[in-house]
Amino acid sequence: MHNEKILVTRSSMPPYEEYIEAIKPLWDNRQITNMGQYHKELEEKLKGYLDVQELSLMVNGHMALELAIQLFDFPEGAEVITTPFTFISTTHAIVRNHLQPVFCDVKRSDGTMDETKIENLITERTVAIVPVHVYGNVCNVDAIQEIADKYNLRVIYDAAHAFGVKYKGKGIGNYGDASIFSFHATKVYNTIEGGAVAFSEHRFYEKLYNLKNFGIRGEDLVTEVGANAKMNEFSAIMGLCNLKYIGNVLEERRKRYHFYRKNVETIKGIGLFEQNEDVCSNYAYFPVLIEEDYCMTRDELYDALRENCIYARKYFYPLTSDQECFRNKYGRACLEQARKLANQILCLPFHDEMKIEQMVKIIDIIK
Repeated sequence: MHNEKILVTRSSMPPYEEYIEAIKPLWDNRQITNMGQYHKELEEKLKGYLDVQELSLMVNGHMALELAIQLFDFPEGAEVITTPFTFISTTHAIVRNHLQPVFCDVKRSDGTMDETKIENLITERTVAIVPVHVYGNVCNVDAIQEIADKYNLRVIYDAAHAFGVKYKGKGIGNYGDASIFSFHATKVYNTIEGGAVAFSEHRFYEKLYNLKNFGIRGEDLVTEVGANAKMNEFSAIMGLCNLKYIGNVLEERRKRYHFYRKNVETIKGIGLFEQNEDVCSNYAYFPVLIEEDYCMTRDELYDALRENCIYARKYFYPLTSDQECFRNKYGRACLEQARKLANQILCLPFHDEMKIEQMVKIIDIIK
């Protein structure tokens, strides 16, 4: 136990025999990609589970976001208001669509985009808002939609952390013009690698189909320029298997989340994000904020944990706007809260199979 590595996350997987049995038909029909039987089945089942009207599976969450943005044919060089407190993929997806990210500050209460700062960033070149439901914490979707309607802007949510989250009883993928999910191995629910775009307008399904499949509409017919972002059948089957156990996974995460919270919320200098009563959480991560009155800095605690083979992560540091590839390249408003959070944040190891004694060890070190 003393030398055991405790990683920040652990992939949820179905019983080995179940997955092996499920993939056997692939050796008979040899259809292992190009949107086969299991791809179609998973797409339908996820529509039901996520409580969304339409859904298009993708090879990963990044391509889901990149193609969701491309879906709207924004003019090159147009501005997109987004958050710098996120994984680098969010900003990459905007820039790779030849658009200009405009960074908005976030709220100390939950790390999501500060909706009160959005309107001051809107110009005649603004075409969309790309907020992030960070750690599964839900953005103020009502206020953001009001702003979008007022200025005729599209809203595309990065919901990579928000699989299964509900807001006011509705699946989180129902908000905005589109929402993307990530099914990466580190997420609450995984298809090994994978992702999806959720949306309400059926006409978008055909457009996304073209974008993820080279624009091919027949043996001799290509109607649009597209990418290759299809999910393969091995991943789809992993998704189908994992979906059977998602209820138990979320319940196990819930119990561990509250164990952590109960034991760290009284430690001087350890801050936690607020909980929203309107949100049914997926308990995706357990982030803590190392505040000024704690006995050491965030980086010192990070190092102390690593010395004990505990691999916490600084999700998200530095801000995407401060990364080498973007630094000083795009104009930005004041990012006071985002930068403060980036310097305080630490995600503790957390997953549905985590042993209580591992959590106790981490808590004791923090204490």
